[in-house]
Amino acid sequence: MTWYLATLLVLTAFFFMEFVAWFTHKYVMHGFLWVLHKDHHIRDGRKVENNDLFAVFFAIPSILLILFGIMNDNPWLLYLGIGVTLYGLAYFLFHDVYVHQRIKIGRPENNRYLRATLKAHLEHHTPHAHYNYGFLIAPWKYYKEEFFSKPSGTEKQ
Repeated sequence: MTWYLATLLVLTAFFFMEFVAWFTHKYVMHGFLWVLHKDHHIRDGRKVENNDLFAVFFAIPSILLILFGIMNDNPWLLYLGIGVTLYGLAYFLFHDVYVHQRIKIGRPENNRYLRATLKAHLEHHTPHAHYNYGFLIAPWKYYKEEFFSKPSGTEKQ
């Protein structure tokens, strides 16, 4: 398999997982498995939440794709599994570390993408907010505000 096809498979799996995560977040986590997800919306300083079980649920397909890809000498499965795994890593670093500060590292304030996506996710956590289900990609309005609005204090008098 060529390196560019392998890269395409990894990127396709990575970006497809954002849709899978959005769909699962909206219809599963905020649906019939709310019992596992609701403690995530109660920020009480716990290091372990019932919601963490979703990380296990999402890890299973990536493990199986990589395992069967290696066992069956199938690079398609292997590279798709790597893409899903990389999404899981990005999700953990952004959502658990950056947004919710479960590992305290601080937040860089000069990155517009991160600020917009953080704002969308934090708004999702406000009471009765039934929107912003994405994890790494927020609705366009947040990026529009961040990238195309004039900074406060620059308006003409």
